[in-house]
Amino acid sequence: MARKKTHAFGVSITVLLAFLSSAAFAQEAAPPKAEQNLPSIIVSEVESRAIVDRVVATGAVKAVEETYVSPLVDGLSIRALNADVGDRVEAESTLATLNPDMLVLQKSQYAASLAKANAALAQYEAQLAEAQANAEEAVRVSERSKKLAEAGSMSTAQRDQELAAATAALARVRSAEQLVSVAKAEIKVVEAQISDIDLRLVRTDVKTPVTGVVSARTAKVGAIANGSGEPLFTIIRDGAVEMKADIIETDLPKLAIGQRAKVMLADGKTEIDGKIRLISPVIDTQTRLGNVYISLLEPEKARVGMYARAQIIVTEKQALVLPLSAVTKTKDGMVARKVENDVARVTPIETGIEDDGFIEVRTGLKQGDRVITKAGAFVRDGDRIKPVLAATAAVSN
Repeated sequence: MARKKTHAFGVSITVLLAFLSSAAFAQEAAPPKAEQNLPSIIVSEVESRAIVDRVVATGAVKAVEETYVSPLVDGLSIRALNADVGDRVEAESTLATLNPDMLVLQKSQYAASLAKANAALAQYEAQLAEAQANAEEAVRVSERSKKLAEAGSMSTAQRDQELAAATAALARVRSAEQLVSVAKAEIKVVEAQISDIDLRLVRTDVKTPVTGVVSARTAKVGAIANGSGEPLFTIIRDGAVEMKADIIETDLPKLAIGQRAKVMLADGKTEIDGKIRLISPVIDTQTRLGNVYISLLEPEKARVGMYARAQIIVTEKQALVLPLSAVTKTKDGMVARKVENDVARVTPIETGIEDDGFIEVRTGLKQGDRVITKAGAFVRDGDRIKPVLAATAAVSN
């Protein structure tokens, strides 16, 4: 009987020890209650990466310089056209030819007038030679009569008659000289008219003064050319095109001539490298926008009038950055919630460039610091959290 009681007591001790051991193991294995209730918050590390300060602008593609080709001769019909829209033309090449028939006829008339004027000149010169000879003879006779009259060998009346004859002969010489001068002047006038016709005949070939691409043509065969009207052709000089970008006035101080740009055309696929050629010194008082002209390095890919979007590269550098969602703006400035030993601390920071979802951290944090990325607005200064790296969270998702 005593053996049975002893055995039963031993079993009870064994069961009790086993229970206590299992309870102790369960207590040791279970995490503290406080840790089980900590919220899991996504954090990111401050990292160094390349960051770009860029200005985004929209606008349209336009010609750098347009040259208008108009006829230099009015009133002539267009006989032939040698260029069309899209053609590349060289300087001094003929784009159109005007009908020269009317000018050829006028030149023939002037040539006849010139021949008539030359004949008249020859006649007047002959008359002048005759008048000069007669005048010389009359003067000699007058001189002799003067001597005879002084010697008393000639009457006064006859002396006066000889003097009058000499005076009349000299007058005829002056008249002939004037006729010769008039004839020579008429010849010069006709020669000038012929030169003008020759120049107009040369100008019946309508030429471009510059090399470039024809962007517009209004000329039609048979139409009457008019230099004061609409130009016959419009030439994009050297085929050079650029983007005229609209920039808000607050971004203009960042820009400088020569800065690089990426220009995306309207199709969303074509990207062209460019650089700032010119910055307008004027701001539109209504829109508060200024214009920046961006030269395109591959102009053949663009067309005048195309809509385009540009990203102008202001600064490129290596800097410490954080995701934009990790930064909060307060009345006192920008802050981030830095995590140290699983405790969140509100930390003032100085920020800089924003680029592609990241923001530059200039002061307040160092590389490798962990900062709350999401749900930061719900975490107070001093709260304990369970940090989860953003990269880890992305993999688990």
